[in-house]
Amino acid sequence: MQGLLNRLGMDSKMALGYLGVMLFMMGDGLEQGWLSSYLMDNGLTVQQSALLFSIYGFAVAVAAWLSGVLAEVLGPRNAMIIGLSLFILGTLVFLTVGLPTMNLGVIIPTYSLRGLGYPLFAYSFLVWVTYYAPSDKLGTAVGWFWFAFTGGLNVLGAYYSSFALPVLGEMNTLWSALIFVALGATVAIFLNKEDSNREKKFQTKQEALKYLTKGITIAFERPKIGLGGIVRTINTAGAYGFVVFMPAYMMDVGFTRTEWLQIYGSLWTSNIVFNLIFGIVGDKLGWRNTVMWFGGVGCAVFTVAFYYVPAFMGPNYIAATVVAACFGACLAGYVPLSALIPSLAPENRGAAMSILNLGAGLSTFVGPAIVGAFIGGVGAVGVIWIYTGLYLVSAFLMKFVTLPKSEGIHSTELKAAQ
Repeated sequence: MQGLLNRLGMDSKMALGYLGVMLFMMGDGLEQGWLSSYLMDNGLTVQQSALLFSIYGFAVAVAAWLSGVLAEVLGPRNAMIIGLSLFILGTLVFLTVGLPTMNLGVIIPTYSLRGLGYPLFAYSFLVWVTYYAPSDKLGTAVGWFWFAFTGGLNVLGAYYSSFALPVLGEMNTLWSALIFVALGATVAIFLNKEDSNREKKFQTKQEALKYLTKGITIAFERPKIGLGGIVRTINTAGAYGFVVFMPAYMMDVGFTRTEWLQIYGSLWTSNIVFNLIFGIVGDKLGWRNTVMWFGGVGCAVFTVAFYYVPAFMGPNYIAATVVAACFGACLAGYVPLSALIPSLAPENRGAAMSILNLGAGLSTFVGPAIVGAFIGGVGAVGVIWIYTGLYLVSAFLMKFVTLPKSEGIHSTELKAAQ
């Protein structure tokens, strides 16, 4: 088994951690595709539902930023336990008081606790990976992380709900999330074999509190890390924005709602596969070049295609599915950022990852915000070109995110990063 895992680029000591993250994120993401409609069917307005998910997204962004520095200060295991605890606490009150009463004053803070929980759990494990994996395998290691993360959140959770809802109903399906979360946490935190005796690096509380500020100041002390955070924000902004306006556009073209959901599902199915592929490609061709060309330029090309292929070909299911899958693959072209950015600050990897994780959280705001701000004036096609421009900007910014020769990175990456 160990030989097989090594050939796949996954260290056997961390393999259970990846499995645990996938199970945890499956529990976290099982309501993504239907909770909003359920809330509106049970008394909330569209505006109240939008407010709930906006505040939830803000909580995700905050926790994503905190995950890196807390993993550094407390150790990854302890940060993950905090995330698990917040998720369970939020879920218990959300399901026992919030949803039965449909009291927005209870629903918003308790659902937001869930939003604080999963980044602390998952992204703290990502920090753990960046410390443990050897530099010449780091791209592959973070590729496996994003495979597990996205596979659980966007694929397995959705498929599970499609089978569970008709049998269990909405409330029992939500309760079942705790089973997957508890199982994933047990595997990732308590059964993972990696020796974490090295976790704590601070001797006093003052040193630890001072390090918390590193999660902000490092972006200014090392501007390349700040640029990486901007690039990460752009990365998934388009994907989060598409769900706001593309369903209506695709159905105007002639697709059914079911066809659109299948097309969108192909985007994320492709993404989880290419999370692995581009992790490996990044180790071979260079992390920066992979992000620049496959991520930035590739997403720009297929963002345009996502709009214009249906516009010119009509409701051609196969063509639209292929374009969606290509866009999902190019989203994965940004995976090597999770190897490149912490390597720019090897002595402060947690703080560097906080900036990257903050970008991941902010993308949940930026993508939909662009739609809200511009679609009334420029329409769907204008929004598409705004996203396209942002992806090209991200490719341009990557020209400046280079590794210094003094860092202990393998020769292929040094050559490609210069």
